Amino acid sequence: MFPIIKLVLTTIALAMVNNSCVGVSEENDPFEGLKEEYEIAFKYLPIDLQQDAKLLVPDLIKKYDYPIEIHTIQSKDGYILEIHRIPYGKQDLSDNRTAVYLQHGILASSADWVLPGPGKGFGYILADAGYDVWMPNVRGNRYSRKHIKLDPLKDAKEFWDFSWHEIAIDDVPTIVDYIREQTGQDKFFYIGHSQGTTLSYVMLSEKEDYNDQFKAIFSLAPIAYMGRMTSPILQVISMFSDNLEPIFNKLGMHEFLPRTDFLAKVGEKFCGDTSAFQILCINSLFAVSGFNRKQMNSTLVPVIMGHTPAGSSSKQLIHYAQGIISGKFRQWDYGSIGNLRNYGSLAPPKYKLENVKVPVYIYYSQNDWLSNTNDVDKLANELRNVQGRFLIADSRFSHVDYVYGIEAPQLVYYEILDIMEKH
Repeated sequence: MFPIIKLVLTTIALAMVNNSCVGVSEENDPFEGLKEEYEIAFKYLPIDLQQDAKLLVPDLIKKYDYPIEIHTIQSKDGYILEIHRIPYGKQDLSDNRTAVYLQHGILASSADWVLPGPGKGFGYILADAGYDVWMPNVRGNRYSRKHIKLDPLKDAKEFWDFSWHEIAIDDVPTIVDYIREQTGQDKFFYIGHSQGTTLSYVMLSEKEDYNDQFKAIFSLAPIAYMGRMTSPILQVISMFSDNLEPIFNKLGMHEFLPRTDFLAKVGEKFCGDTSAFQILCINSLFAVSGFNRKQMNSTLVPVIMGHTPAGSSSKQLIHYAQGIISGKFRQWDYGSIGNLRNYGSLAPPKYKLENVKVPVYIYYSQNDWLSNTNDVDKLANELRNVQGRFLIADSRFSHVDYVYGIEAPQLVYYEILDIMEKH
């Protein structure tokens, strides 16, 4: 247990270091010497690898000759959200293309859908299959780190005062409304990974009218119930979930693991093909969610490190930790007194999964440390309209393999495309 606790404390300390380095000038940057070393090492990486690790998502998509649009919208509570759209692929240029909403997971961004490259990334595959692909970034990640009034650094406590509940009841419906307005389509597909699945369940539980706006929902590594999850790090974090928020507030750690260029350079240095540290890098990167060596393309690791973590609030992690302890899928727990004040009850309200009436297709795996098969079964039994529950054939398929896995197209994406054609 002690090594795990040490790793958790190290992670928290790293987040503190990251926060302290934001805005530091070049003259007094204590890491300047190391940065120079990483810059030198970076020069010896393949050019394509350098570019993919450093390019923003729109530029990355443009590099591979796909069309890209950047849309900016505002949530009801003032967050500025950036959406990346691939309106068509390289062949079919027709206007009659069904929209697909791809929602990334926690600490991630729209990059997850394109990082593996054309023919491998789900965003590209969908575009080439004739779909209009929308890849939103929810509040708090590197592309949606803005607000009409609040600054993420100067007003950190207020800016980062949200969990995935607020994202689900504000950001996601706002995005859905915008896609409908832009495309003129009454219904389209929703595909979520990890937290992206949580958001769909919460939105449809709380806003039933949105059931009528989807042809179907595809849940990759679904997360609702987490009582049986096996991630050792999150299990330890959950043990302190009642005290983490005041501790984080005291330390000013409102943002969890913010992305910095320095961390990206560390990834480029230590995660390259020729690095003796690559196995350590890989296992550290996926320590929270599980790891499957068979599915990980080693050359993709430094590219992933260049884009992830993309930023999230600490409250998003704490909200999940609350679910690990309670074994329930419910709103934020303020404590007995706070719950009485906010909800009129001692315990937080449970999400009404019976309100989710849209057809749902679930993809889950045995080696997923976050989405345990028993928790998934419990979720599926409470959803009203599960049309398919698919256990991935690879018994070692992990939580991140749905977006980065070598065989993700064969094991997941092509099957989803077949089902979409039937809707």
